[in-house]
Amino acid sequence: MIESSARAEDVTSEMPVEETVIAIACAADIVVARQHGRALAAELGFSTCDQTMIATAISELARNILEYATRGHIAMTLARTDERLGVVIEARDEGPGIADLDKALEDGCSMATGLGFGLPGVRRLMDEFDIASELGKGTRVTAKKWQLAAEKS
Repeated sequence: MIESSARAEDVTSEMPVEETVIAIACAADIVVARQHGRALAAELGFSTCDQTMIATAISELARNILEYATRGHIAMTLARTDERLGVVIEARDEGPGIADLDKALEDGCSMATGLGFGLPGVRRLMDEFDIASELGKGTRVTAKKWQLAAEKS
């Protein structure tokens, strides 16, 4: 389910931008989130390569929600500074949390049956990455991708 959205032409430095929130509860929700993220990046003028990186990061985060917490949400919003425009992706769940964040962020470390590329891959694909997790309360991952100055023109 998509709760709200904002269009690129709505973005001004004076006005806050609404976020889009997509509930993640089944595999089809991953596709919806991925498609929405790619479309948002395209509207903002991100390169095809960056659109793919954003969509892939969303897929990895949404898959983690399903695999480890069974449900949660992906929120997408725009970020703006005086010099650049970006996309902020936040994945949040109320699952079991991650006992060892350092280990979960190691390449090749699998916490279950997956390949272990999810969180380390998202960290590599995006420009900024932050994770917070509390056992028994859930996990929040925030990742940002900034548009290169050359892409804006």
